[in-house]
Amino acid sequence: MDTIAIRQMFPILNQEVNGHPLVYLDSSATSQKPVSVIEAVERYYRQDNSNVHRGVHTLGSRATDQYEGAREKVRRFINAKSSAEVIFTRGTTTSINTVAYGYARKFLQKGDEIVITPMEHHSNIIPWQQVAKVTGATLKYIPLQPDGTITLEDARKTITTETKIVAMTHVSNVLGTINPIKEITEIAHKHGAIIVVDGAQGAPHMQVDVQDLDCDFYAFSGHKMCAPTGIGVLYGKRNLLEEMDPVEFGGEMIDFVDLYDSTWKELPWKFEGGTPIIAGAIGLGAAIDFLNEIGMEQILEHEQKLADYAMEKLQSIDGMKIYGPKKRAALVTFNLDDVHPHDVSTVLDAEGIAIRAGHHCAQPLMKWLDVTATARASFYLYNTEKDVDRLVEGLLKTKEYFGDVF
Repeated sequence: MDTIAIRQMFPILNQEVNGHPLVYLDSSATSQKPVSVIEAVERYYRQDNSNVHRGVHTLGSRATDQYEGAREKVRRFINAKSSAEVIFTRGTTTSINTVAYGYARKFLQKGDEIVITPMEHHSNIIPWQQVAKVTGATLKYIPLQPDGTITLEDARKTITTETKIVAMTHVSNVLGTINPIKEITEIAHKHGAIIVVDGAQGAPHMQVDVQDLDCDFYAFSGHKMCAPTGIGVLYGKRNLLEEMDPVEFGGEMIDFVDLYDSTWKELPWKFEGGTPIIAGAIGLGAAIDFLNEIGMEQILEHEQKLADYAMEKLQSIDGMKIYGPKKRAALVTFNLDDVHPHDVSTVLDAEGIAIRAGHHCAQPLMKWLDVTATARASFYLYNTEKDVDRLVEGLLKTKEYFGDVF
């Protein structure tokens, strides 16, 4: 994989920040966008801007073809059986909430169990908290091992015949833990439960085959995989989506409207009320083309090598505390001596290095780690070992600065 050539496809990286060449290490929050995606969105607005599924004029037909073409690209990207199983949403959060409101609130009752983990993003905790409050279901957690992983033994102990939903992240946005989704799915199904996978940190970085995983729902966001913000995907098995109620009502999701009752369109449009995120979907389709051209296996291999290199370099710094397992996705979450993560991020920003600092929308996990916040450097296909070297140099300057202060 020619990382140098790939970097040239991302115009935002060719700039200086605070007098230094930009090193962008915050792709877990949002990835940067290649020229091909930017141009695809611009081309839609310049040449084809129209609503979809409504008009019979030329612009409307072209826009509809591109929008539904993007859905088919998503279907192939995750290997769904049918494009009817691909719902466009605003992002992972909306996708998970759609399942929580449209499925869980409809079918769960008092005494049922919802099983999640302490490593979840708030977007995969709060919806289930609310479902439990409304339905009387019980929220249970699979315990974490000291290194931030879960074991299949603990999963088997936690998931019972009373469990109706298992909701779990594919990849932790803090620890970098890669969860054994296929095996957890098998355990859930043996007990008659469905599984909802938060794929926000999975789909951008590894090949996802929803049929092989056999997961019931898989949610992810476009903006973390080179696509525009505001577009996401909910994959769901067809029979489950057909059983669900829509959560938004209005134009384009209806079949027939009478004065006192209405019926819904078939999948997937039943869940896409109103004017959809047309440009975002087209941009997502272009991002998938871009990622496929490079190859998801090549991207994963590059990122794993980069994560290993980063772990080796960061562990050599005195006072460095790294969180999460040895085998991880392409991110490193850490704390440095007694320096607050926000101060670490501020000093690094002065060196042109962008990282994340805070609780990363994972406050229960921060409590488990016994910290209030951490710093996180996350990598993607456009990062290099030189970026890691710059990070190390910046962290050493941070130590030196705060060592003088204290």
